[in-house]
Parts: sequence; structure tokens; C-alpha cells
Amino acid sequence: MITGLYHAHASSWAITLLLFFIAYFLIVANKQKPGKIVHMVLRLFYVIMVVSGVGLLINYQFALTFLIKGLLALVLIYFMEMILVRTKKGVLIGKMKTYYWIQFAITAILVVLIGFNVLSF
Repeated sequence: MITGLYHAHASSWAITLLLFFIAYFLIVANKQKPGKIVHMVLRLFYVIMVVSGVGLLINYQFALTFLIKGLLALVLIYFMEMILVRTKKGVLIGKMKTYYWIQFAITAILVVLIGFNVLSF
């Protein structure tokens, strides 16, 4: 069971990041309807990712490293949503845009490094 959860979780992460960039570039290109559809599919993958992650946390008995990864993953989902929503509304500009993209990059790197056991506590 843990292998299935792991593969579902890892695959949903890869698809989530791919869908995020597709949605972002569709929104930036002012293709509202396709961007909205991809954004909704992305939200479905957030749910799949969170559910499989909680299943893994339960199987790993809430190990501290993976608990921190889970919290960072929720923060990453927040930054992904804020980048997409604020870009769509046209309010993500200047220093705020830089802040959100830097936070997205740092959090994504940390989540990936913890997920592949490069970082552990």
C-alpha cells in the first residue's frame, strides 16, 4: 500500500508542477478559458497530492521530517494559488511578484529535497 501511495504522491507532484506552469503561461498569454480549465484541474491535483501525502504521513507515523515537508507543501500550494489568482486579477506586479516567485522557488526546492531524502532532520 505504501508503494502505491508513494507513486501516486510523487506523480501528482510532477503533474501539479507541470499544470501550474501551463496554467500560468495560459493566464499570462490572456487565454482565460483554457487557463481557467487548467487551473481547475490543478486544484484537483492539489487534493490528490494532499490526500496521498496524509496517507504517507500516517504510514510513516508522522515522522518529523515528513511532517515538516507536509507543512512546506501546504505553503507551496498557497504560493502557487496566489501566483495564479493574483496574476489573473492583474495585481501581481513589481516587488510582490518577485517575492512570490522567490518564495515559490525556495519552498519548491526544499519540498523536493526533503521528498527525495536529500535533507532530513
